[in-house]
Amino acid sequence: MAGVKQAGSAMKKIGLFFGTFNPIHIGHLVIANYLVEFSDLDEVWFVITPKSPFKTKQTLLDDHHRYQMVFEAISDYPKLKASKVEFGLPQPNYTINTLVHLEEKHGKGIKFCLIMGEDNLKTFHKWKNYEVILENHELYVYPRVSQGSVPQRFEGHPRIHHIDAPIMEISATFIRKQHKAGKNIRPMLPEHVWKYMDEMNFYR
Repeated sequence: MAGVKQAGSAMKKIGLFFGTFNPIHIGHLVIANYLVEFSDLDEVWFVITPKSPFKTKQTLLDDHHRYQMVFEAISDYPKLKASKVEFGLPQPNYTINTLVHLEEKHGKGIKFCLIMGEDNLKTFHKWKNYEVILENHELYVYPRVSQGSVPQRFEGHPRIHHIDAPIMEISATFIRKQHKAGKNIRPMLPEHVWKYMDEMNFYR
């Protein structure tokens, strides 16, 4: 696990938590809050992706609605931020492009790190320019129940930190499906997100 932040450290460490957040749920919040409280990250930014190269867009809500739900979800958490940085980047977009853009925009003094589930680490070698990402950025990996194993090249890597966060087996797909079926999924969502989703009649 990544160490506790050293007192007086000038470099601000920001973890980037990428996802469609369709919708954001308590699983996302638990992981993000765990990282800012129990690792050396100063903040976690939820980077809402407009369209992932690995996903179709059929069930995606409009970008601004998903951003608004993230914004509502984290309103009581000052160390968590909502980012729409990818909304303005050319599509299809890749993580490497976002990282380059953020570094150019924010300059020195900020160290951007990637947050991902262990399931994503298993396929990280398929990402565009993954070697460049790993050369310049640290990875914070939280546990996920999934098939397969982590490639040997990533085992014990000094830039890859395995975080002992709670295993959250809630998925946005499950929430959308069960909400449409008329099930009560309210406990799985932050209260502000549930209200927004219900008022807007999403995923019915």
